[in-house]
Amino acid sequence: MIGFLFRRLLQAIIVIFFVSLVVFFLAQLVPGGEARAVLQTRATQALIAKFNRQNGLDLPIWDQLFRYFKGLIWPIWHPKFDLGYSYKYNQQVNSLIAERLPRTLLLVGFSTIISLIIAIPLGIIQVVRRNTFVDYTLTGLSFIFYAMPAFLLGTLLIVYFALDNKIFPVSAPGTGSAWQIVTDPRAFVLPVITLCALTIASFSRYMRSSMMDALAEDYVRTARAKGASNRRVLYGHALRNALIPILTLIGLSLPTIVSGALITENVFNYPGMGLLTVQAAENVDIPLVLGTTLVITIATVVGSLLADVLYAIADPRIRFGGE
Repeated sequence: MIGFLFRRLLQAIIVIFFVSLVVFFLAQLVPGGEARAVLQTRATQALIAKFNRQNGLDLPIWDQLFRYFKGLIWPIWHPKFDLGYSYKYNQQVNSLIAERLPRTLLLVGFSTIISLIIAIPLGIIQVVRRNTFVDYTLTGLSFIFYAMPAFLLGTLLIVYFALDNKIFPVSAPGTGSAWQIVTDPRAFVLPVITLCALTIASFSRYMRSSMMDALAEDYVRTARAKGASNRRVLYGHALRNALIPILTLIGLSLPTIVSGALITENVFNYPGMGLLTVQAAENVDIPLVLGTTLVITIATVVGSLLADVLYAIADPRIRFGGE
């Protein structure tokens, strides 16, 4: 188990490091650089040179990279995690992320939990009613929602529920903590439905396939031969083993769920990391773009790592297979 955890942790660190490198070097390709983006119409050669000198942007690219990582992880025993300063918001990037991240975690976490609660029974129903009208209908709906872009579904929900029928507000509250958003759930409903609909489609299809594979195993045939009822075979034997791959699916789906959350937040003006990232890109706020991308990457990698660990705990063959 220790070896399994070490390998997964090492892979996570490598992924985070290389994503940070790629984003850092892409940021250097911005026309005019950070100085011109900050100074805008006041950008003269003298002011640009002064800005670059004050912020170390006139140093060689490798020196800038070293300073960036040093601000993140040094000293090792008490890292600062200094992500820089946003000139657009006149705030430390850390404080901006600390304000927005809980809202995105709330949206993604709440949507994922609801998706699992709905998708698992739907997958079981499709197996029980396989090759019937119910199975074909649910499969067709799954394909439709799986193929539908998040911005299109969100826009349709806004038109019908917010503009035409005035049931829910058009956008989420622009201010307030994550807890305040929960206490006013009407503005939280449409973003959650948008994200859930897209996630349920993939989860339910995967659950159906996993249950079908489990029902074809030898232990299921043995249980039937011993006289176990269909209900006991389905819920007492097949379901428990079919749920194990779902843990892996959650980890593999996290990048898709997070990217869907980025789009959903922009459609509903939801004040989370997604909206902050897009606004940072539009404003060419390079420190904020670097910070939000790094944090989203870390959150995704940590979620995938957690799913791997849970899978290894649930199935000993995984954790002992490579040792």
